[in-house]
Amino acid sequence: MASEEPRMNEPPLTLALPKGRLTDDAFAYLASAGFSPPPLSNGGRKLIVDGADGRLRYLFVKPADVPVFVEYGAADLGIVGLDVVREAGRDVYEPLSLPFGYCRLVVAGRDDRTYRSLHLERSPRVATKFPRLTESYFRKRGLAPEIIVMSGSVELAPLVGLADLIVDLVQTGSTLHENGLNELRVILESQAVLIANRASYRLRPAEMRFVIDALAGAPPPCQPIAADAESA
Repeated sequence: MASEEPRMNEPPLTLALPKGRLTDDAFAYLASAGFSPPPLSNGGRKLIVDGADGRLRYLFVKPADVPVFVEYGAADLGIVGLDVVREAGRDVYEPLSLPFGYCRLVVAGRDDRTYRSLHLERSPRVATKFPRLTESYFRKRGLAPEIIVMSGSVELAPLVGLADLIVDLVQTGSTLHENGLNELRVILESQAVLIANRASYRLRPAEMRFVIDALAGAPPPCQPIAADAESA
């Protein structure tokens, strides 16, 4: 049963949204859940925007910063990829998985490389935007990787000899294939998730529950087939 709508004289909850690949789907999903986010075209360069219905206030931040804003209470809620949440390792509540932003975090290498050969190397060089998840994955398999942290063009690293392998997000895998790379192992299946500040969840339970229930009952947004995922 849906939660009772909170009283309108309550201050709006603050929702942190990631700037980038999830923004359009997040706005569409919020609208389908009955909220009134401001039109993207009218947002300009504003980083804090009030929703038209007065129930939510929106912060627009980099994806990696969403868990930070939520953990420290600058935002009550946040929408971000599960990959970002796991990489950040922040102390936030995860009340809901959302039906968009599907992708996977994978280990990939050149087409002429097999996964078996990986076990023969004690310290493979791995280029990635996800050093924490990458380090954990390889350490659990008895390997001591040399992590090369990159902010973009990770697929280029094996092609120019910068790294033996990469760890990156993919959707269709077409970008890997076009650059002569092969998906070797899946580290994490990811999608958008709703995260919540733990104190806000205790202190404002009616408002928080209303938003969570509304999002849980919303239909998924229509998603175009993307060539690849972007973590930033």
